[in-house]
Amino acid sequence: MALQWMILTYVVAAEAALALLVTLPSPKLVKKRLVSLVSLILQPALFVVPFAGFQLLDIYWKNEHRLVCTSEICSAAERDRYEKSFFKAQRNVILCAIACLLYWCIYRICKYNKDLESLEELEKRYKEE
Repeated sequence: MALQWMILTYVVAAEAALALLVTLPSPKLVKKRLVSLVSLILQPALFVVPFAGFQLLDIYWKNEHRLVCTSEICSAAERDRYEKSFFKAQRNVILCAIACLLYWCIYRICKYNKDLESLEELEKRYKEE
């Protein structure tokens, strides 16, 4: 189970690096090539959305079927273990949400840059006429 969260963490780190790379100011040619490369990567990277969704469903199911330790019978160690698992679940929900949000942001940035390029080409054609 920890391997899935490690993979998702690395994917979020890679998405953050790509988002930073695409948004940094650079010359037009470099930006155009970079956006086209990232656009090619986006389609296979779409796996992160259903993967994160499955992880969210897993967290929800575990939360619904978790043993609650609120009585006085529970020891301090059991209570700490319960709280620790609850905080891990919250962290993992945030990680899943960030993975989906970063993917969407990268997609929109690439689409915006492509639309901008097409508008610039259209403007050139109108100026030539």
